[in-house]
Amino acid sequence: MQSGASSPQQIVDHLFRHESGKMIAVLTRIFGMHNLSLAEDVVQEAFLKAVQTWTFNQVPDNPSAWLMTVARNKALDIIRRQQHFQHLSGELAYHLQHAAEDTVRQLFLDTEITDSQLRMIFACCHPSLKEEDQIALTLKTVSGFGAAEIARALLTNEAVIQKRLYRARQFIKEEGIQLEIPLGPQLPPRLETVYTVLYLLFNEGYNSLKADELIREDLCMEAMRLCLLLSEHQVGKQPATFALLSLMCFQTSRFDSRIDENNSIVLLQNQDRSTWNKELIDMGYHYLRLSSAGERLTVYHVESAIAAEHCLAATFEETNWQRMRQLYDLLLEQKPMPVVLLNRAIVQAQLGKKATAIQEILAIPDIEKLLSSHYIYSAVLGDLYLQCGEPLLAQKHLTQACGLTTSQAERKLIQEKLGLINN
Repeated sequence: MQSGASSPQQIVDHLFRHESGKMIAVLTRIFGMHNLSLAEDVVQEAFLKAVQTWTFNQVPDNPSAWLMTVARNKALDIIRRQQHFQHLSGELAYHLQHAAEDTVRQLFLDTEITDSQLRMIFACCHPSLKEEDQIALTLKTVSGFGAAEIARALLTNEAVIQKRLYRARQFIKEEGIQLEIPLGPQLPPRLETVYTVLYLLFNEGYNSLKADELIREDLCMEAMRLCLLLSEHQVGKQPATFALLSLMCFQTSRFDSRIDENNSIVLLQNQDRSTWNKELIDMGYHYLRLSSAGERLTVYHVESAIAAEHCLAATFEETNWQRMRQLYDLLLEQKPMPVVLLNRAIVQAQLGKKATAIQEILAIPDIEKLLSSHYIYSAVLGDLYLQCGEPLLAQKHLTQACGLTTSQAERKLIQEKLGLINN
């Protein structure tokens, strides 16, 4: 038995993030996609039992295995009560009828859990579903996101996400969507949605909107785990998969240097590069090399190359900003979005063109709306005005940014900049 500083509830919450997706995938393989809600209910019961049992007893040595065993036994109970096995998984109906226990045990082996997870990812990204429903369902089902977290990741509200999840589940049930990995011409478009989901998942962890947590490492690790899972499967051994995995490795390598012991943000120019994880950087280069095998340049290739440039520079001052501007020009062709225009303007400022950078930000489409709704635009603009010696404009935008961010670390950094003006 194990004990420690974490409470049973904290351990359960952590395990839900890491294990619920695996459990739902295997149970859905047994019950069928049309019984997705049943699979989710079984998982909820297993975690509820864990909270109840572990509160009064010590946490088991292998809590993940404990949860899997509870879910497996509950699945067998449901199967034994079923009179018509075709109401469960069409794929496994015969085996469940004649050798239920052996079949279920087999599906709970590690190799089968991996296969079930990939099937679940691709099923959630079925092309007949709306893209926003695909993303919401995957984040909820595969990665254990709550509706509120999905809403933050997708910049919408919880009610919208609940509607998307309900719509997706109903469509799956009515259309008989299967838990399978597509082949042939159906594979490429499905892969694109999978990439989008993994990218969003990583970004939610890397720049969390939670008030007390700038970096949610568990979310980043989950995104990397699923991307690695995909890269090791025959259908996922694609240049874009490797490029996305490379990007994640480079970004994750800087975790330890982004926040100090007081939970304050350490800006890139002030980070101790000796703390950057060399092993992850090497992995980033490895996957970036693998990604070069294809002829198609994707967003993930360019973003990974940008991240690699930071890792190549021994110091912030030695960053090849001319090369960075070229890469952002390439990225704009692939991804003509406001945040890319903002980052390109930041590069312009590093090239000594601060006034140009301000004008480029002000020229971003719908900039007034962005300044009043997303803190990052006001924060960057305020910082640039501060550097250009325009304190009134700097104060206006930094104050606006401070009011918009939900991150305590971000607010603290902005308040420090406001302090420079007032002093």
